[in-house]
Amino acid sequence: MKVAVIGCGYWGKHLLRNFYTSDKWELACACDSNAGQLEAPEKSYPGVRCTTNAADIFADPSVDAVAIATPVDSHFDLAKAAIEAGKHTWVEKPLTSSSAQANELLALAKKHNVLLHVDHTYIYTPAVRKIKQIIEAGELGDILYFDSVRVNLGLFQHDVNVIWDLAPHDISILEYCTGKKPVSVNATGSSIVKYSDRNLENIAYMTVNFEDNSIGHFHVNWLSPVKIRRIIIGGSRKMLVFNDMEPMEKIKIYDSGVSINSREDVYETLVRYRTGDMFSPAIDNKEALAEECNHFFDSIAVNKPTITSGQSGLYVVKILEAAGKSLKNNGVPVTIDN
Repeated sequence: MKVAVIGCGYWGKHLLRNFYTSDKWELACACDSNAGQLEAPEKSYPGVRCTTNAADIFADPSVDAVAIATPVDSHFDLAKAAIEAGKHTWVEKPLTSSSAQANELLALAKKHNVLLHVDHTYIYTPAVRKIKQIIEAGELGDILYFDSVRVNLGLFQHDVNVIWDLAPHDISILEYCTGKKPVSVNATGSSIVKYSDRNLENIAYMTVNFEDNSIGHFHVNWLSPVKIRRIIIGGSRKMLVFNDMEPMEKIKIYDSGVSINSREDVYETLVRYRTGDMFSPAIDNKEALAEECNHFFDSIAVNKPTITSGQSGLYVVKILEAAGKSLKNNGVPVTIDN
């Protein structure tokens, strides 16, 4: 199948490379409104057509799929045009700027019988796949909490705040691995460094409450002197730590927890701590984006939604949207409509 990539900036370059080297895809076209961004694709991918006009792609009946890697506020219009042109559509995260837009794209994709895929790349990493297997096998027990830290120095975005930039990664991991349904979100943050007239938050803390009374906490920051990519998942039986900065032992499972010994007098209730062994499972070494490109192709071939379909994108956008409302109201909890 033939695919075109719209947006040849930082992430678009990775998409171009993976589609070009794929055994399943033929990279047909590269598109960017900035002609300067097309110089590299023209040199690196001979035979691939380059254009500054996305309409050229939508009008080309030979193009089967479109991958969109542009600023968030352009996702909806480009994805809508691609879907209405009958193209299977891949959209960089987050899917859209609002849940209303996401719902409209889902309805359009169903109407035109095309796949809507969201580029939640972490879901295609061997580490996250392994985490899902561990949880589904019941090794951790009931999931009590999800605690993530995703911080670094930059890159400052000019179209979205730090929550919309960094949190989609960990929200999508939570949704894929646990399937928990959120009921409310509260978020606090600050635009500590003022670099645009939009007053975008560069550090934020977000808490998501789920229908089973468990919680998810997300710390995102563009102003950290160190780069941290860590998730702690607390279970009733065991606990798991995913450290994406570790070159080898990315996942560690701890046989740790607490047990409650109740007595008649509530003030004498004893909390006992259990500290057991640590185990680090072996993980395959595969490039996530290459796996994702293949999965996108295979899903189209059998007309089956991808594991990061438009529904997954909507899940993430609903939480981001609620977090944005909470941010503007000093952390007041915002209910999510499921």
